[in-house]
Amino acid sequence: MSPPGHSRRRRANLPLLFLVPVLMFGFGYLMVPIYNAFCDLTGLNGKTGTLSVTEAAKLEADEDRLVKVEFTGSLNQYAPWEFAPREASMMVHPGRQYKTSYVATNRLDRSLVGQAVPSVSPGRAATHFNKTECFCFVQQEFGPGETRDMPVVFIVDPALPRNVDTVTLSYTFFNVTEQAVN
Repeated sequence: MSPPGHSRRRRANLPLLFLVPVLMFGFGYLMVPIYNAFCDLTGLNGKTGTLSVTEAAKLEADEDRLVKVEFTGSLNQYAPWEFAPREASMMVHPGRQYKTSYVATNRLDRSLVGQAVPSVSPGRAATHFNKTECFCFVQQEFGPGETRDMPVVFIVDPALPRNVDTVTLSYTFFNVTEQAVN
């Protein structure tokens, strides 16, 4: 026999037992939009502006303003690559299109597939940094020992906040050979 009031407490907990799974499902469902909003806000995961090539061509360059764009590259641990930007930085006029490149070398004696994941900082600059051509858009296949120059064509939107005078474009290069084969 159960103690007095036990069934009353059990019934009081019943709605909670239904509410918890519903909340867990809702949280899981909202994770992608929350993550996308976080990336848009911080510039992580390559969430940059979305100008097309034709829209970028219509922008007017701000010849009175210069913004420093820094380039960095890194590898995940034990990566079989050499990977670095061709140049450390450049001064750009917002609204004008520029081109730079990164260099990668497969250090192994077998073919590999790489994928670059970009990020832009500071976060408030991310939506104003537009890549119209980028090696990060597709996986890169490398033969044994192959070195490749990989271009990035970009434009900084003239609407970039005036208090932002330096933007950093950073890539992490990953070995995705196993995932590309499957």
